[in-house]
Amino acid sequence: MDGAELVFLLLEIIWWLILGRVLMSWIPMFTQRPLDYGNPIVRFLFNITEPLLAPIRRFALVGTFDLSPIILLITIRVVQAVLVG
Repeated sequence: MDGAELVFLLLEIIWWLILGRVLMSWIPMFTQRPLDYGNPIVRFLFNITEPLLAPIRRFALVGTFDLSPIILLITIRVVQAVLVG
């Protein structure tokens, strides 16, 4: 496995973690209960993804709608496409 394949794999893992966080953020809409931030899975996803999303969020808020996950997911796919060639 060369460096490009390793970076591709790491980006793929990050992509799925961000998608998991997005889906997890929808849980309160359907359950009418707040998200349990004491849950180890919730904490893990937030601890891993927040350092990546926070800098983007500074300029990606439209009203109360946070576009940072969408921007990051698209950016990851573009970088992966460049790596593949």
